[in-house]
Amino acid sequence: MTNFPITSPLASGYLPEEDGHAVFWETFGNPNAPTIVLLHGGPGGGMRPGMVQLFDPDRWNIVTIDQRGAGRSTPHAGESAKALHANTTEHLIHDLERLRETLGIETWYIYGSSWGTALGFVYALRHRQRVEGMILAAVATCARNDIDFLYHGARRFLPDAHAVFHSIVPDARDGIEIAAGYGDLLTGSDSGMQIHAARSWCAWEAAVVSHDPRTQANSAYEDDRFALGFARIVTHYFRNLAWLDLPLTAQVHRLTDLDITMIHSRLDLSTPLLTPWRLHKAMPSSKLVIIPGGLHATVYGPLSEAIIETGKRISRIARPTD
Repeated sequence: MTNFPITSPLASGYLPEEDGHAVFWETFGNPNAPTIVLLHGGPGGGMRPGMVQLFDPDRWNIVTIDQRGAGRSTPHAGESAKALHANTTEHLIHDLERLRETLGIETWYIYGSSWGTALGFVYALRHRQRVEGMILAAVATCARNDIDFLYHGARRFLPDAHAVFHSIVPDARDGIEIAAGYGDLLTGSDSGMQIHAARSWCAWEAAVVSHDPRTQANSAYEDDRFALGFARIVTHYFRNLAWLDLPLTAQVHRLTDLDITMIHSRLDLSTPLLTPWRLHKAMPSSKLVIIPGGLHATVYGPLSEAIIETGKRISRIARPTD
């Protein structure tokens, strides 16, 4: 299945600066169609053009946002650790509400990938009346077990790559401590170590997904500004378990009336299938689409095909939401 063509933005801008952050947004597609807001991964990954191409621009009013410290939002975490100030899950939820109100949107659909799925769940739990439905791919929850598996447990499958990754913080005993140890180095006084740690962090992120032969290398990891910003924000969030007081699996039963489709690879080492499986069991009315193999990427391959198909299905029944 072919992704939709690249289109020019209808509008773009920055939300009024708050807490020292100017958050960038864009809209694409058909302003008279149902609205879907796209939540990127990372955290800290920033919007990628391919995300917009997953949705039919004739059938969707597409809204994008670069979360604090990432993409075209300022300050960028790759340029200043100040980007971590006032940068928590609750701040991102607040920005989404500011954006919705700025654009005059009453309700919208949510698309999230990887970290964006956790953010989507939290937003829906906080603002259920604003959400029509959700499409969530490469599902993540930021639970302690998931973070520990990604940065420590996955060594069982990638012992050579993990030995290099772990060597920078050798005293860390689990995934949370690894994230904290890296976070200290990424914001420390040694600028050379900051870059070294960022490159090492991104090398592990690349190794975790590269076991599937269909994986396309993420060239952004080769850019030191991106790598440093991404690693700083990821470790900032994950060492704090995204500031979630309760696991999402204990909360999502409140969303059983929503049309929710989760799409996930069976052998994804970044977020094991058990994560969306547990969410699906807590929300029996949800749909869980399981893709063979271990892809985590959502802008190409079978995950993108499933996202496109789901977007088409929902667009046929969705009503304009603004």
